[in-house]
Amino acid sequence: IPMEYVEGLLQAGPHLLGTSHRKAPVKNLCRETQDGLKNYFNLPDDYTVVLGNGGATFLFDMIGLGAVEKKTSHFTCGEFSSKWFKADNIIPWIEADEIASEYGTGCELKDISGSDIICGTLNETSTGVQLANHLDVDDKTILAIDATSGGGQIPWAVNKTDMFFLSPQKVFASEGGFFVAILSPKAVERVLKIQKDNSRYIPDIMCWKRAIDNSLKNQTYNTPSVSTLYFLAEQVKRMNGLGYNEVIAQAEKKAKLVYEWAQQKDYLSAFVKDDKYRSRSVATIDVDDKIDVSGILAELEKNKLVYGIDSYRKLGRNQFRISLFHNISHDDLERLTKLLSYVIEK
Repeated sequence: IPMEYVEGLLQAGPHLLGTSHRKAPVKNLCRETQDGLKNYFNLPDDYTVVLGNGGATFLFDMIGLGAVEKKTSHFTCGEFSSKWFKADNIIPWIEADEIASEYGTGCELKDISGSDIICGTLNETSTGVQLANHLDVDDKTILAIDATSGGGQIPWAVNKTDMFFLSPQKVFASEGGFFVAILSPKAVERVLKIQKDNSRYIPDIMCWKRAIDNSLKNQTYNTPSVSTLYFLAEQVKRMNGLGYNEVIAQAEKKAKLVYEWAQQKDYLSAFVKDDKYRSRSVATIDVDDKIDVSGILAELEKNKLVYGIDSYRKLGRNQFRISLFHNISHDDLERLTKLLSYVIEK
Protein backbone atom coordinates (compact mmCIF):
# COMPACT_ATOMS: atom_id res chain seq x y z
CA ILE A 1 0.00 0.00 0.00
CA PRO A 2 1.63 3.28 -1.06
CA MET A 3 2.18 5.57 1.91
CA GLU A 4 0.75 8.48 -0.09
CA TYR A 5 -2.59 6.65 0.08
CA VAL A 6 -2.29 6.58 3.87
CA GLU A 7 -1.38 10.28 3.89
CA GLY A 8 -4.35 11.02 1.63
CA LEU A 9 -6.66 9.13 3.98
CA LEU A 10 -5.36 11.20 6.87
CA GLN A 11 -6.28 14.39 5.01
CA ALA A 12 -9.70 13.04 4.02
CA GLY A 13 -10.29 11.55 7.45
CA PRO A 14 -12.47 14.21 9.13
CA HIS A 15 -14.78 14.24 6.08
CA LEU A 16 -14.80 10.51 5.42
CA LEU A 17 -13.90 8.16 8.28
CA GLY A 18 -16.87 7.30 10.46
CA THR A 19 -19.34 8.24 7.72
CA SER A 20 -22.37 5.96 7.19
CA HIS A 21 -21.94 3.76 4.15
CA ARG A 22 -25.35 4.96 2.94
CA LYS A 23 -24.02 8.54 2.65
CA ALA A 24 -22.49 10.24 -0.39
CA PRO A 25 -18.78 10.23 0.62
CA VAL A 26 -18.69 6.43 0.92
CA LYS A 27 -21.07 5.77 -2.00
CA ASN A 28 -18.83 7.98 -4.15
CA LEU A 29 -15.87 5.69 -3.37
CA CYS A 30 -17.96 2.67 -4.40
CA ARG A 31 -19.02 4.35 -7.62
CA GLU A 32 -15.45 5.44 -8.43
CA THR A 33 -14.24 1.88 -7.93
CA GLN A 34 -17.05 0.30 -9.96
CA ASP A 35 -16.74 2.75 -12.86
CA GLY A 36 -12.95 2.55 -12.73
CA LEU A 37 -12.93 -1.25 -12.93
CA LYS A 38 -15.41 -1.22 -15.82
CA ASN A 39 -13.08 1.10 -17.68
CA TYR A 40 -9.90 -0.80 -16.72
CA PHE A 41 -11.19 -4.20 -17.84
CA ASN A 42 -13.13 -2.75 -20.81
CA LEU A 43 -16.37 -4.29 -19.55
CA PRO A 44 -19.63 -4.21 -21.52
CA ASP A 45 -22.29 -1.88 -20.14
CA ASP A 46 -24.45 -4.79 -19.02
CA TYR A 47 -21.78 -6.26 -16.69
CA THR A 48 -22.28 -5.67 -12.96
CA VAL A 49 -19.48 -4.88 -10.49
CA VAL A 50 -20.60 -6.20 -7.09
CA LEU A 51 -18.84 -5.03 -3.92
CA GLY A 52 -19.17 -6.63 -0.51
CA ASN A 53 -17.60 -7.65 2.77
CA GLY A 54 -15.68 -10.92 3.08
CA GLY A 55 -12.82 -12.03 0.87
CA ALA A 56 -12.43 -14.85 -1.63
CA THR A 57 -13.06 -17.55 0.99
CA PHE A 58 -16.43 -15.95 1.73
CA LEU A 59 -17.19 -15.90 -2.00
CA PHE A 60 -16.36 -19.60 -2.33
CA ASP A 61 -19.40 -20.37 -0.15
CA MET A 62 -21.51 -17.61 -1.68
CA ILE A 63 -20.93 -19.03 -5.17
CA GLY A 64 -21.46 -22.64 -4.12
CA LEU A 65 -24.69 -21.88 -2.29
CA GLY A 66 -26.10 -19.34 -4.71
CA ALA A 67 -24.69 -19.86 -8.20
CA VAL A 68 -24.34 -23.62 -8.76
CA GLU A 69 -27.45 -25.38 -10.03
CA LYS A 70 -26.38 -29.03 -9.94
CA LYS A 71 -22.69 -29.56 -10.64
CA THR A 72 -19.47 -27.59 -10.46
CA SER A 73 -16.05 -28.56 -11.84
CA HIS A 74 -12.85 -27.21 -10.30
CA PHE A 75 -9.43 -27.09 -11.95
CA THR A 76 -6.98 -27.11 -9.04
CA CYS A 77 -3.20 -26.65 -8.85
CA GLY A 78 -2.51 -25.61 -5.26
CA GLU A 79 -3.85 -24.86 -1.80
CA PHE A 80 -6.35 -22.12 -2.63
CA SER A 81 -7.88 -23.64 -5.75
CA SER A 82 -8.29 -26.86 -3.73
CA LYS A 83 -9.88 -24.86 -0.92
CA TRP A 84 -12.55 -23.59 -3.33
CA PHE A 85 -13.28 -27.17 -4.44
CA LYS A 86 -13.53 -28.36 -0.82
CA ALA A 87 -16.00 -25.57 -0.01
CA ASP A 88 -18.32 -26.80 -2.77
CA ASN A 89 -17.73 -30.47 -2.03
CA ILE A 90 -19.41 -30.27 1.40
CA ILE A 91 -22.62 -28.68 0.08
CA PRO A 92 -24.99 -31.68 0.06
CA TRP A 93 -27.33 -30.66 -2.77
CA ILE A 94 -24.68 -30.06 -5.45
CA GLU A 95 -22.02 -32.28 -7.03
CA ALA A 96 -18.42 -31.01 -7.03
CA ASP A 97 -15.81 -32.38 -9.40
CA GLU A 98 -12.02 -31.82 -9.07
CA ILE A 99 -9.57 -31.94 -11.95
CA ALA A 100 -6.27 -31.70 -10.08
CA SER A 101 -2.81 -30.88 -11.43
CA GLU A 102 0.38 -31.69 -9.57
CA TYR A 103 1.63 -28.72 -7.57
CA GLY A 104 4.04 -26.68 -9.66
CA THR A 105 2.48 -27.73 -12.95
CA GLY A 106 -0.11 -25.85 -14.95
CA CYS A 107 -3.70 -26.75 -15.69
CA GLU A 108 -5.78 -26.16 -18.79
CA LEU A 109 -9.45 -25.29 -18.45
CA LYS A 110 -11.76 -27.65 -20.32
CA ASP A 111 -15.49 -28.00 -20.78
CA ILE A 112 -16.89 -30.71 -18.49
CA SER A 113 -20.11 -32.41 -19.51
CA GLY A 114 -22.93 -31.90 -17.02
CA SER A 115 -21.25 -29.05 -15.13
CA ASP A 116 -23.11 -25.76 -14.98
CA ILE A 117 -20.09 -23.89 -13.52
CA ILE A 118 -16.44 -24.29 -14.54
CA CYS A 119 -14.10 -22.92 -11.85
CA GLY A 120 -10.51 -21.85 -12.40
CA THR A 121 -7.94 -19.94 -10.38
CA LEU A 122 -6.16 -17.23 -12.36
CA ASN A 123 -3.13 -17.29 -10.09
CA GLU A 124 -2.47 -19.99 -7.50
CA THR A 125 -0.91 -17.99 -4.66
CA SER A 126 0.61 -21.01 -2.95
CA THR A 127 2.53 -22.41 -5.92
CA GLY A 128 3.04 -19.51 -8.33
CA VAL A 129 1.07 -21.14 -11.17
CA GLN A 130 -1.16 -19.08 -13.46
CA LEU A 131 -3.83 -20.02 -15.99
CA ALA A 132 -2.66 -19.90 -19.57
CA ASN A 133 -5.85 -20.57 -21.50
CA HIS A 134 -9.28 -19.02 -21.67
CA LEU A 135 -12.38 -21.18 -22.14
CA ASP A 136 -15.47 -20.38 -24.16
CA VAL A 137 -18.56 -21.90 -22.56
CA ASP A 138 -22.14 -22.30 -23.79
CA ASP A 139 -25.11 -20.23 -22.66
CA LYS A 140 -26.02 -22.76 -19.95
CA THR A 141 -22.59 -22.78 -18.30
CA ILE A 142 -20.92 -20.19 -16.07
CA LEU A 143 -17.16 -19.59 -16.29
CA ALA A 144 -16.00 -18.51 -12.81
CA ILE A 145 -12.45 -17.28 -12.17
CA ASP A 146 -10.86 -16.64 -8.77
CA ALA A 147 -8.51 -13.74 -9.54
CA THR A 148 -7.53 -12.95 -5.94
CA SER A 149 -3.77 -12.67 -6.40
CA GLY A 150 -3.47 -12.06 -10.13
CA GLY A 151 -6.48 -10.04 -11.23
CA GLY A 152 -5.44 -6.74 -12.74
CA GLN A 153 -1.99 -7.70 -14.05
CA ILE A 154 -2.24 -11.24 -15.43
CA PRO A 155 -3.82 -11.14 -18.91
CA TRP A 156 -7.42 -12.34 -18.92
CA ALA A 157 -10.52 -11.63 -20.99
CA VAL A 158 -12.66 -10.42 -18.10
CA ASN A 159 -15.28 -9.18 -20.56
CA LYS A 160 -15.75 -12.80 -21.72
CA THR A 161 -15.95 -14.28 -18.22
CA ASP A 162 -19.17 -14.75 -16.25
CA MET A 163 -17.81 -14.44 -12.70
CA PHE A 164 -14.44 -12.80 -12.13
CA PHE A 165 -13.76 -12.10 -8.49
CA LEU A 166 -10.89 -10.84 -6.39
CA SER A 167 -9.85 -9.51 -3.01
CA PRO A 168 -8.15 -6.12 -3.16
CA GLN A 169 -5.16 -6.81 -0.87
CA LYS A 170 -2.85 -8.00 -3.67
CA VAL A 171 -2.56 -6.21 -7.02
CA PHE A 172 -5.14 -3.61 -5.99
CA ALA A 173 -3.12 -2.47 -2.96
CA SER A 174 -5.84 -2.36 -0.32
CA GLU A 175 -6.77 -4.35 2.81
CA GLY A 176 -8.42 -7.77 3.13
CA GLY A 177 -11.94 -8.71 4.21
CA PHE A 178 -13.56 -7.28 1.06
CA PHE A 179 -14.53 -8.65 -2.35
CA VAL A 180 -15.08 -7.44 -5.89
CA ALA A 181 -17.19 -9.75 -8.07
CA ILE A 182 -17.65 -8.89 -11.75
CA LEU A 183 -20.76 -10.61 -13.15
CA SER A 184 -21.97 -11.07 -16.71
CA PRO A 185 -25.71 -10.80 -17.44
CA LYS A 186 -25.78 -14.62 -17.64
CA ALA A 187 -24.31 -14.89 -14.13
CA VAL A 188 -26.78 -12.33 -12.74
CA GLU A 189 -29.66 -14.25 -14.30
CA ARG A 190 -28.37 -17.51 -12.79
CA VAL A 191 -27.97 -16.25 -9.20
CA LEU A 192 -31.33 -14.47 -9.21
CA LYS A 193 -33.01 -17.62 -10.50
CA ILE A 194 -31.46 -19.75 -7.74
CA GLN A 195 -32.36 -17.13 -5.13
CA LYS A 196 -36.05 -17.76 -5.89
CA ASP A 197 -35.67 -21.41 -4.87
CA ASN A 198 -36.99 -21.19 -1.30
CA SER A 199 -36.06 -24.81 -0.60
CA ARG A 200 -32.35 -24.00 -0.79
CA TYR A 201 -30.52 -22.69 2.28
CA ILE A 202 -28.71 -19.41 1.57
CA PRO A 203 -27.69 -17.22 4.55
CA ASP A 204 -28.96 -13.66 4.24
CA ILE A 205 -25.40 -12.32 4.32
CA MET A 206 -24.67 -14.40 1.19
CA CYS A 207 -27.76 -13.36 -0.74
CA TRP A 208 -26.69 -12.43 -4.26
CA LYS A 209 -29.84 -10.39 -4.85
CA ARG A 210 -29.06 -8.17 -1.84
CA ALA A 211 -25.44 -7.80 -2.94
CA ILE A 212 -26.43 -6.88 -6.50
CA ASP A 213 -29.24 -4.51 -5.48
CA ASN A 214 -26.92 -2.62 -3.12
CA SER A 215 -24.10 -2.48 -5.66
CA LEU A 216 -26.45 -0.94 -8.23
CA LYS A 217 -26.92 1.83 -5.65
CA ASN A 218 -23.12 2.19 -5.26
CA GLN A 219 -23.04 0.71 -1.78
CA THR A 220 -22.47 -2.54 0.08
CA TYR A 221 -25.14 -4.55 1.90
CA ASN A 222 -23.46 -4.31 5.31
CA THR A 223 -20.97 -1.76 6.61
CA PRO A 224 -17.54 -1.89 4.94
CA SER A 225 -14.15 -0.66 6.09
CA VAL A 226 -13.97 2.85 4.64
CA SER A 227 -10.16 2.83 4.55
CA THR A 228 -10.26 -0.36 2.44
CA LEU A 229 -12.59 1.35 -0.03
CA TYR A 230 -10.40 4.46 -0.09
CA PHE A 231 -7.18 2.55 -0.85
CA LEU A 232 -8.95 0.47 -3.51
CA ALA A 233 -10.40 3.52 -5.24
CA GLU A 234 -6.98 5.21 -5.26
CA GLN A 235 -5.32 2.14 -6.73
CA VAL A 236 -7.93 1.73 -9.46
CA LYS A 237 -7.31 5.36 -10.47
CA ARG A 238 -3.54 4.78 -10.50
CA MET A 239 -3.84 1.67 -12.68
CA ASN A 240 -6.30 3.33 -15.06
CA GLY A 241 -3.69 6.05 -15.54
CA LEU A 242 -1.47 3.42 -17.15
CA GLY A 243 -4.06 1.11 -18.64
CA TYR A 244 -4.42 -2.67 -18.46
CA ASN A 245 -1.89 -3.42 -21.21
CA GLU A 246 0.85 -1.31 -19.62
CA VAL A 247 0.27 -2.85 -16.19
CA ILE A 248 0.56 -6.30 -17.79
CA ALA A 249 3.78 -5.24 -19.55
CA GLN A 250 5.30 -4.00 -16.29
CA ALA A 251 4.40 -7.29 -14.57
CA GLU A 252 6.03 -9.21 -17.42
CA LYS A 253 9.22 -7.19 -17.05
CA LYS A 254 9.38 -7.85 -13.30
CA ALA A 255 8.72 -11.56 -13.77
CA LYS A 256 11.51 -11.72 -16.38
CA LEU A 257 13.91 -10.14 -13.88
CA VAL A 258 13.15 -12.67 -11.12
CA TYR A 259 13.02 -15.81 -13.28
CA GLU A 260 16.23 -14.90 -15.14
CA TRP A 261 17.93 -14.32 -11.77
CA ALA A 262 16.91 -17.86 -10.77
CA GLN A 263 18.24 -19.21 -14.06
CA GLN A 264 21.62 -17.49 -13.64
CA LYS A 265 22.35 -18.82 -10.14
CA ASP A 266 23.33 -22.47 -9.74
CA TYR A 267 21.70 -22.59 -6.28
CA LEU A 268 18.31 -21.37 -7.58
CA SER A 269 15.64 -22.69 -9.94
CA ALA A 270 12.07 -21.78 -10.82
CA PHE A 271 9.60 -24.09 -9.07
CA VAL A 272 7.25 -23.92 -12.08
CA LYS A 273 9.22 -25.42 -14.97
CA ASP A 274 7.02 -24.39 -17.90
CA ASP A 275 7.31 -20.63 -18.48
CA LYS A 276 3.76 -20.21 -19.80
CA TYR A 277 2.42 -21.32 -16.40
CA ARG A 278 4.86 -19.23 -14.33
CA SER A 279 2.96 -16.56 -12.47
CA ARG A 280 3.42 -12.91 -13.38
CA SER A 281 2.26 -11.87 -9.89
CA VAL A 282 3.82 -14.43 -7.48
CA ALA A 283 7.20 -15.98 -8.34
CA THR A 284 8.18 -19.21 -6.58
CA ILE A 285 11.94 -19.85 -6.61
CA ASP A 286 13.44 -23.06 -5.24
CA VAL A 287 16.72 -22.82 -3.31
CA ASP A 288 19.40 -25.48 -2.87
CA ASP A 289 18.67 -27.52 0.26
CA LYS A 290 22.14 -26.72 1.63
CA ILE A 291 21.03 -23.10 2.06
CA ASP A 292 19.01 -22.21 5.17
CA VAL A 293 16.27 -20.04 3.67
CA SER A 294 14.34 -19.79 6.95
CA GLY A 295 17.42 -18.56 8.79
CA ILE A 296 18.25 -16.01 6.10
CA LEU A 297 14.70 -14.63 6.04
CA ALA A 298 14.49 -14.47 9.84
CA GLU A 299 17.67 -12.37 9.90
CA LEU A 300 16.49 -10.06 7.11
CA GLU A 301 13.13 -9.57 8.83
CA LYS A 302 14.82 -8.93 12.17
CA ASN A 303 16.79 -6.12 10.49
CA LYS A 304 13.58 -4.77 8.87
CA LEU A 305 14.91 -5.29 5.35
CA VAL A 306 12.66 -7.95 3.80
CA TYR A 307 9.24 -9.28 4.79
CA GLY A 308 7.09 -12.25 3.81
CA ILE A 309 8.95 -13.91 0.94
CA ASP A 310 9.00 -17.38 2.52
CA SER A 311 7.47 -20.44 0.89
CA TYR A 312 3.79 -21.16 1.44
CA ARG A 313 3.71 -22.96 4.79
CA LYS A 314 1.85 -26.08 3.63
CA LEU A 315 4.00 -26.46 0.54
CA GLY A 316 7.03 -27.13 2.75
CA ARG A 317 9.74 -26.27 0.22
CA ASN A 318 13.08 -24.51 0.66
CA GLN A 319 11.89 -21.62 -1.43
CA PHE A 320 11.44 -17.89 -1.92
CA ARG A 321 7.92 -16.76 -2.82
CA ILE A 322 8.22 -13.23 -4.14
CA SER A 323 5.24 -11.04 -4.96
CA LEU A 324 5.38 -9.01 -8.17
CA PHE A 325 2.25 -6.99 -7.41
CA HIS A 326 1.85 -3.74 -9.28
CA ASN A 327 3.10 -1.35 -6.60
CA ILE A 328 6.28 -3.34 -6.01
CA SER A 329 8.78 -1.61 -8.28
CA HIS A 330 11.20 -3.22 -10.68
CA ASP A 331 14.03 -1.37 -8.91
CA ASP A 332 13.09 -2.79 -5.53
CA LEU A 333 12.90 -6.31 -6.95
CA GLU A 334 16.33 -5.85 -8.50
CA ARG A 335 17.69 -4.70 -5.14
CA LEU A 336 16.04 -7.71 -3.47
CA THR A 337 17.62 -10.22 -5.84
CA LYS A 338 21.05 -8.65 -5.34
CA LEU A 339 20.62 -8.66 -1.57
CA LEU A 340 19.58 -12.31 -1.49
CA SER A 341 22.47 -13.30 -3.75
CA TYR A 342 24.91 -11.38 -1.55
CA VAL A 343 23.67 -12.99 1.66
CA ILE A 344 23.72 -16.51 0.17
CA GLU A 345 27.11 -16.16 -1.51
CA LYS A 346 28.87 -14.44 1.38
